Amino acid sequence: MTIGRALDTDPIEEARRQWVAHGWGEAADGMAAVTSIARAHQIVLQRIDTVLRPLDLTFARYEILTLLSFTRQGSLPMTKMGALLQVHPTSVTSAVDRLEGQGLVERLPHPSDRRAVLASITSEGRARALAATHALNGQVFEQLGITEHQISQLRTVLRALRANAGDF
Repeated sequence: MTIGRALDTDPIEEARRQWVAHGWGEAADGMAAVTSIARAHQIVLQRIDTVLRPLDLTFARYEILTLLSFTRQGSLPMTKMGALLQVHPTSVTSAVDRLEGQGLVERLPHPSDRRAVLASITSEGRARALAATHALNGQVFEQLGITEHQISQLRTVLRALRANAGDF
């Protein structure tokens, strides 16, 4: 989605040209790549938000519901959720608070560790996660606007970037 009218030229390529013109040629491609990733992130998140908003979900809350729906018991310790989703525990707590308020998740005591708390998906949470997944699959994940080959290349490049950053 564009803000205002569509531009006639690519502003990131213009920024790259300016980088070179100002003597920063060695950094120009990296700057353009990072800026492109950031802009692509904005575009994808806006599309995701458009799909999830009618379901009263954010992407963070959707990820939690989906993670819980993939487990055998439908529940996980909240600390493990943070590690699996690669987010700070405070973010998990905040999202679970919202999901609990919506009746999509409930907190339960851990059966063998009195210090731990489980987040458990409710039947309504499962239904909402499934509806959101169908909507995201049809309107975002299956329609990225690039070819299957380009998606494969993008996944490979971004996986390398993540691995080199110590992401896994």
